[in-house]
Amino acid sequence: MTSVRSGLVTRSPLRLAADSSRVITRLFVPGQEGFEHQDSRAGAVLNRILALDENEVRASLDDVVTRFGWRHRDLDGVFRAHARELADRLDAAAELSDARMMLLGATFTSEYAIEGAALCNPSMVAHPDQTGIPSGSLRFVMSVRGIGEGHISSIGFRTGVIDATGATTIDAAAPYATAGGAVPALLDAVVLRSELSRLREAGEGADYVLDALGDRFTRNDLDEQLDRLQRHRRTRGHASETISLIREIADRFYGVEFAEDIPLAERILWPAMGAEAAGMEDARFVRFVDDDGSVTYCASYTAYSGTRISQQLLATKDFNSFTSTPMVGRAAANKGLALFPRRFRGQFAAMSRSDRETNSFAYSDCPFVWTESVPCQQPTQPWEVLQLGNCGPPIETEAGWLVLTHGVGPMRTYRIGAILLDLENPSRVVGQLREPLLSPGADEQDGYVPNVVYSCGGIVHAGVLVVPYGIGDATIGFASVPVSEVLDAMESARN
Repeated sequence: MTSVRSGLVTRSPLRLAADSSRVITRLFVPGQEGFEHQDSRAGAVLNRILALDENEVRASLDDVVTRFGWRHRDLDGVFRAHARELADRLDAAAELSDARMMLLGATFTSEYAIEGAALCNPSMVAHPDQTGIPSGSLRFVMSVRGIGEGHISSIGFRTGVIDATGATTIDAAAPYATAGGAVPALLDAVVLRSELSRLREAGEGADYVLDALGDRFTRNDLDEQLDRLQRHRRTRGHASETISLIREIADRFYGVEFAEDIPLAERILWPAMGAEAAGMEDARFVRFVDDDGSVTYCASYTAYSGTRISQQLLATKDFNSFTSTPMVGRAAANKGLALFPRRFRGQFAAMSRSDRETNSFAYSDCPFVWTESVPCQQPTQPWEVLQLGNCGPPIETEAGWLVLTHGVGPMRTYRIGAILLDLENPSRVVGQLREPLLSPGADEQDGYVPNVVYSCGGIVHAGVLVVPYGIGDATIGFASVPVSEVLDAMESARN
């Protein structure tokens, strides 16, 4: 296959499809699959394992290792960790063979195909390591949204290279998929106070807790202060409700770490707290350069609990250790916040879609708190009459901030457009494509969600805009266009 030109863009023949063989391990507790209203059946299953004779144990374990050992990096370690989860159900005096403990762990383990249903909504940034790349080329990291059984979304990564002509190649997929381990993270008082205020729970109980803790603190520090409030709750109104709400918000602060020997393309960010139990959706990565020159890779994403959505901000220096922090405030109340790659006069900036249908611009002193936004683009064209939003972080050009947008029109068709914002006053639109940059082609209408082309972030290299995009929420394609041609088309539309 060869590249195909359609309108302004050239579609690459390169496609990434969901791979159902990419699996991670999860603790499996019978009776707690989410659809039964009864106690766990773990005790009965455990007794059956203990009743097996040693030959049966070894034969069963050998079968498991033969069928699954090659699919995971450290299956023995997983089995041992899951067996430890059952330690409180075992007789401390009992002496169990290593094989029986391993089989016990295997029995309480299941696989989850992270891309079993779909692969979509990519976001592309420059890789932190550019060593060994040919002159004129750029190595990139691309985040992807994998969707599996039950529509649970996770964040994965691919790597590749864009050459001097803007052509894209993708590195071979990693042989394993490995979910990172959740670790504690520092909590931020500004975030907690802002969210409590939005929920109208910033009363004396909250002040009693937060005034004693300073600007940043550990979860243990918070829990100790909440226990003090609990002991004195009778003298402070709504103390029990305040304690519950503070803990709910605090649960949204966490970190994720990977062993350094795990390749980037193997790493999976898997839901780690209740607010994202049903998925981590649509990460919009940006290479953020602070005023002191330091670089942090940030990504806003949608956390979905199964009934409610909220936004979180990932941050990493190396794609090895991550923090996830709540994004709160009225401008962050919906989906699709996208950070600018630098500050403006000391403040952070973002594109917002807090009203669910227009593109807005927001400033903030804190990257986690977004209180106000100003609409800058309303739906006006037939292909965007239902709603507008961004398709990733703004990209700085000499002419202005290039923002990929999405518009939704008749038959709930998603198309990708573009606007240009003023460099010094990004709340002002100075250019706009009247026609979509990218629409579902004849071979792009079908998929997990039909009639959708959608991106969470493109990149400019060698004067070429490269746009990775989800097709029908099922596969990922790549399109490219010289930036100059996009800007020229905007000028024509504006004039």
